[in-house]
Amino acid sequence: MAGNSKRAGAVRKAGSKKGAQVGTGGHSRKALQGKGPTPKAEDRTYHPAHERKLAAERRAAAAGRRPGGRGAGRTSGGAGRTTEVVTGRNAVLEALRAEMPAEGIYLATHLDADDRTQEILEIAHARSLPMFEASRLDLDKITEGAVHQGVAMKVPPYDYKDADDLLDAAAEAGEPPLIVALDNITDPRNLGAVLRSAGAFGAHGVLVPERRAAGVTASAWKVSAGAAARVPVARATNLARELAELKKSGCFVVGLDAGGDMPVGELAYATDPLVLVVGSEGKGLSRLVREACDAVVSIPIAATTESLNAAVAAGITLYEVAKQRAEAPGA
Repeated sequence: MAGNSKRAGAVRKAGSKKGAQVGTGGHSRKALQGKGPTPKAEDRTYHPAHERKLAAERRAAAAGRRPGGRGAGRTSGGAGRTTEVVTGRNAVLEALRAEMPAEGIYLATHLDADDRTQEILEIAHARSLPMFEASRLDLDKITEGAVHQGVAMKVPPYDYKDADDLLDAAAEAGEPPLIVALDNITDPRNLGAVLRSAGAFGAHGVLVPERRAAGVTASAWKVSAGAAARVPVARATNLARELAELKKSGCFVVGLDAGGDMPVGELAYATDPLVLVVGSEGKGLSRLVREACDAVVSIPIAATTESLNAAVAAGITLYEVAKQRAEAPGA
């Protein structure tokens, strides 16, 4: 709370001694100026709020410093526009082999070269990627303390599409749309594996929720084995609402869940414009998303197995869709 500039105690009472008073000559002028606005509680070192503020800052700093293992990704930038840093020789080389885009490659000064760094240089040169020489101290700052082995790569924010872009891709290919939507999938490695299957079986894109869902990170890109460079990913502010819009565009929506109404081998709509919705291994499909589905199918499995990984289930179902489309008359 801001204080009054004439706070109590700023002016001293005149002494009671009789007789002529000696002038101050301006020596006590500071005493008449008051102490200014009252500092916020969190800025007063003796106040409990100050300790809470420091604790919050420590937690925020700890959240930004994930365990510094090899290849750990670092992020910066505003929400939705994230720049990652891939660290370590193996991780950077794998990222480049997977055709991951890069804003720049950072190499330590006087780096001890080996076969990995030689291949990194060759790929970077072939792709005309920016190369920077940095001190070890600078690399420590860029990677926020992760183990970098003298090599780091900055990955630009992923360029997400809209659901309409996925429909346009199908129209350009002259094929009925095949889109994979992910519900409750939070592991980027699952997203990467789904992208790989989507690319293998002719899907025109993957749709993910904007919040509380896996995005196209360095981990997803590497697991996709290059498919992330070819299969577009769109984001939906509200997945259930986006599915309703896709239905208005002529798509059938089929959910994949352990409690489905029919086995995947009897999947209807496979040759029609189709959105295949995959739920997580633990939660399955959320209620609103399930209600948006025209049908829900499941994969018959042995009784000893409780469930399939979401990416594995997506791959099996995409294979079934691709097979039915290939066998359809006029295919």
